[in-house]
Amino acid sequence: MIRHFNGLIKPQRGCVLIDGEDTREKSVAELARKVGLVFQNPENQLFAETVEKEIAFALKNFRFPEDEIKRRVEWALNEFNLAQYRNKPPFMLSGGEKKRLALASILCYDPEVIVLDEPTTGQDEKQKEKLAQMLYSLNKRGKTVIVVTHDVEFVADYINDVVVLSQGRVLARGKTLEIFSNFEVLKASNLLQPQAAKIALSLRNLGISVNSLDISEIKDCVLKAVGVIK
Repeated sequence: MIRHFNGLIKPQRGCVLIDGEDTREKSVAELARKVGLVFQNPENQLFAETVEKEIAFALKNFRFPEDEIKRRVEWALNEFNLAQYRNKPPFMLSGGEKKRLALASILCYDPEVIVLDEPTTGQDEKQKEKLAQMLYSLNKRGKTVIVVTHDVEFVADYINDVVVLSQGRVLARGKTLEIFSNFEVLKASNLLQPQAAKIALSLRNLGISVNSLDISEIKDCVLKAVGVIK
């Protein structure tokens, strides 16, 4: 599905519209400027001689000015903790580092739509939190952010709206807490219920109103319920 977003695959039936434009009438290059896609396996999109050249490739391809290319490359190297690898071949990096490089090579040119396929694979909790804050910032700036993942804990912690797909069909769509409260949907999609959802539902059963999977908000709900805070 996500390969339809930037025209790598064209629909045989129906159509895919990106910002109102039919992908069948646009080239991959035209769509890629608007839609940044980070593959699940970064080795499928890394190819340059060095990490620095990998990040600079799209910027040069889209004809950014040289001074802007340098500025954006430096930002990406530092933002994704890759500066020490700038002159190394991408394939010498670890799996998690390759993932960060693939993301850096997309975000550096600031597309309107960012699509990430399993972005948390190989990332520790610190990197996951940093990724989440970056995606939140992009979304607040008006970017469309789509995350495809089986990491239910990441979804529970950081994602507000969820679409559950199974066998090519939409099983459910809604707020994260409500989706993870629907046992029929979880069973049909073979998803485990995240810990935060279990806590929230247990508190609801005790009569404590919880409408979020954010741990700090759950804590505040409990404290209010027992009269510690108003």
